[in-house]
Amino acid sequence: MSNSKKLAKAHSGLVGELAIPGDKSISHRAVMFGAMANGITEVTGFLPGADCLSTIACFRKMGVHIDQKDDSVTIVGNGLDGLKEPTTVLDVGNSGTTIRLMLGVLAGRSFHSCIAGDESIASRPMARVTKPLKQMRTAIDGRDGGNKTPLSIRGGTLKAIDYVMPVASAQVKSAILLAGLQAEGRTSVTESNATRDHTERMLTAFGVSVEKEKNTVFINGGQSLQATNVRVPGDISSAAFFLVAGCVIEGSRIVMENVGLNPTRAGIINVLKRSGANLIIHETSKNGGEPRGNIQVSGGELTPFIIEGEEVPTLIDEIPVLAVLATQINGTSIIRDAEELKVKETNRIDTVVGELAKLGLISKRPMMA
Repeated sequence: MSNSKKLAKAHSGLVGELAIPGDKSISHRAVMFGAMANGITEVTGFLPGADCLSTIACFRKMGVHIDQKDDSVTIVGNGLDGLKEPTTVLDVGNSGTTIRLMLGVLAGRSFHSCIAGDESIASRPMARVTKPLKQMRTAIDGRDGGNKTPLSIRGGTLKAIDYVMPVASAQVKSAILLAGLQAEGRTSVTESNATRDHTERMLTAFGVSVEKEKNTVFINGGQSLQATNVRVPGDISSAAFFLVAGCVIEGSRIVMENVGLNPTRAGIINVLKRSGANLIIHETSKNGGEPRGNIQVSGGELTPFIIEGEEVPTLIDEIPVLAVLATQINGTSIIRDAEELKVKETNRIDTVVGELAKLGLISKRPMMA
């Protein structure tokens, strides 16, 4: 991205300490796995946004007792066999994580269910999930041959598969692993580039044995989840905006507390370090296998960066704000291999380019694809 104009800088910079909202990906999984487990799971630091509340609503429709107040959630699980056939459509709202992971859960349940969402969800591709689930003997149908919602699922006895992922996607990997948990035999998922591993880490925290060899994850069917308490770290995707602001506004010193530092999600930190950002990171603890810590960022001169290949899945959600950062660096930054952004709730590549053009920050199409 070629530099065009600088954002206005505050005279005194941005100074202060922030508590970052809970990680959305981990909040989803904490509720799902608690609902699938035996016993009572207590979740703190939960992100009470619309997407995560959709996950709670879906499991309530399957008979799971869930109490949620602000960022605290209590889930009374009765195991996978305790899930009941929903009497109405499972509505995921705008949450792609909810629908794709839920498909993996529903794949092995011996009842019928129908799942759908809003207009955005109705336009998003689901075949990347339904295809491997059908190979595992799940009966799934829907618009466009089961590629578009609403989707009808009749689960049952599943067979294990060895699946090689054609597209890097943590959601697809997670759906297959959750189905594999209910299948006969050992299921494996192989990725070309490693994606976020929240599912593998949290399944382990809930007592499930998950093995990994290079870029292949293995799970044996027939295992049960045991309730545990989950403390959700701050979402690095939310912290990203303050990281970038602290980098580009002179005189800034921002400290963000309890931020998730999972290496499969922390690509933005690596990019900022390569670019010369002033970062101090102090890892404090792990809960549910998720590393977390405090991050301090302060302003300074940055150099252009290149993002491509296997690094992309580790910062896919942070690419839009990194595109903004690129406009504030003298020189040309390049972002490649970000095609997955085209099939989010919007085509994020076109949206980012369009909004930066409106602000006069780019004069021609940037090097982002």
